Amino acid sequence: MNKPTRWTRLLPTLGPGTVWLLVFTLVPTLLIFYTSFLQRDPHGWLSGPLTLENYRRFFGIGPDGIDPLYLEILGRSLLLGLVTTVATVVIGYPFAFFIAGSPRKNLLLLLVVLPFWTNFLIRVYAWIVIFQRKGVLNALLGHFGLDPVLLYPSWTAVYVGTIYTYLPFLILPLYASVEKIDWTLLEAAHDLGAGRLRGFWHAVFPQTLPGLIAGVLLVFIPAVGTFVISDLLGAGKAILVGNVIQQQFGASRDWAFGSAAAFVLMAVVLTGLWLYARWAGERGMEELV
Repeated sequence: MNKPTRWTRLLPTLGPGTVWLLVFTLVPTLLIFYTSFLQRDPHGWLSGPLTLENYRRFFGIGPDGIDPLYLEILGRSLLLGLVTTVATVVIGYPFAFFIAGSPRKNLLLLLVVLPFWTNFLIRVYAWIVIFQRKGVLNALLGHFGLDPVLLYPSWTAVYVGTIYTYLPFLILPLYASVEKIDWTLLEAAHDLGAGRLRGFWHAVFPQTLPGLIAGVLLVFIPAVGTFVISDLLGAGKAILVGNVIQQQFGASRDWAFGSAAAFVLMAVVLTGLWLYARWAGERGMEELV
């Protein structure tokens, strides 16, 4: 009887996960890719032949020259994802250390997770109640004799709502890394003459990188494709690429162009992740050398 190999022993475990990825990830992605080359007939149904017209339309390539409309929308979406990621890191990085060092860490973690117990739309509508002309914020400003501010609808409201929504996605994985920090490395760095900042950068920060990278990915990717927050807090005036995709699959019934826009967004995000992974790998090799 043949002795089972490592792959044979792993097959029962890998099988269900592989089937899940194929059915619910790879197959839909291939369908979107194929649909992006089709056309919309006058009745809103998909039809052939295959064409690159949807991609030309997204990139603004037409007989009258270049129209950068959708490229500008894509740029706004990437800017929103970048600003949201930076803001969550600035807020969440020290807060993760605060939670890890607090005697009431369980209560603080509960408060971080607590918003997920409420429906997502209710949480977004709560910001409308805060930001609208006669909302909570302006009532508070009026109590102190200050002029009211109009934050709804606005891009400021969209940014605040997005940062608030995705902040827990950075804090939780980062906290998991902070909890595992070996503080003896920091003591060794101080014994070798490193100051507080240099000791933290060389002894503590590298240990938090796995959680930080996981949190950045969990924040940046959904923030770039968000459309509900911009639709509600921007009152339909803050258009992102997620709104464009949602409109094409909804009211416009142009699934072909919506698929092309979705695939362009996917390609841009994956290209950015690949470049970052390549940069991180080269930097790691340089440090080893």
